[in-house]
Amino acid sequence: MGIKSVMNTDRLYWLGRYSERVYTTLKLFSRSFDYLIEQYGDDHKAFCESLEIPDIYRDKDDFIDRYAFSLEDPNSIISNLYRAYDNAIELREEIGSETLSFIQIAIYEMSAAKRSEAPLLHFQKITDAILAFWGCVDDQIDDENTRNIIKIGKRIERLDLYARLKKEPRAIRREVKRLAGRIGRSDLIYSQDDLQKIIDLANAPELDYWEIIRLVEQFVEC
Repeated sequence: MGIKSVMNTDRLYWLGRYSERVYTTLKLFSRSFDYLIEQYGDDHKAFCESLEIPDIYRDKDDFIDRYAFSLEDPNSIISNLYRAYDNAIELREEIGSETLSFIQIAIYEMSAAKRSEAPLLHFQKITDAILAFWGCVDDQIDDENTRNIIKIGKRIERLDLYARLKKEPRAIRREVKRLAGRIGRSDLIYSQDDLQKIIDLANAPELDYWEIIRLVEQFVEC
């Protein structure tokens, strides 16, 4: 595999991961938004703890603003959206302009949300744009390996987040099954032993969430 191919494989994989990270964390943030606006004290700390991100925020108002909209916060939703966009721009030839356009729409809606008195409307448009992006991946990208790498990144990120959020075992098993069914159809280098361990952990009577996270983060090589 040439240098360009290795670089593009890495970009495709992280395009999948970052787009999923924005989608899942924005849904979680949107569900918490009204409660965070109305509550008093430091309940935003529970949100940070659930995602294992550092609580660098002065108070809940600072959290609402910076976690959603600050490019200086590496864990913010907008930072991850721009990482997805940066990868998508470099992959324009591989994914096509129409597919890229939905990431651009998400960027536009995030900027509109920052200015809006009703940001939840724009947050919904962002999640819709990411869903449309994934639909375009299926419909517009002819190369199966390209599609698979993006989707593997998506599944790995979702499994990582679901484990951090301690989702119910059924949700974990569903993502593991989807990941296992797709990764063998790509040219990604991965540890079959670690994949089998993840499958076994997902089907265990009690889930070891942290071991799943550890294995998920190490078993693909890009």
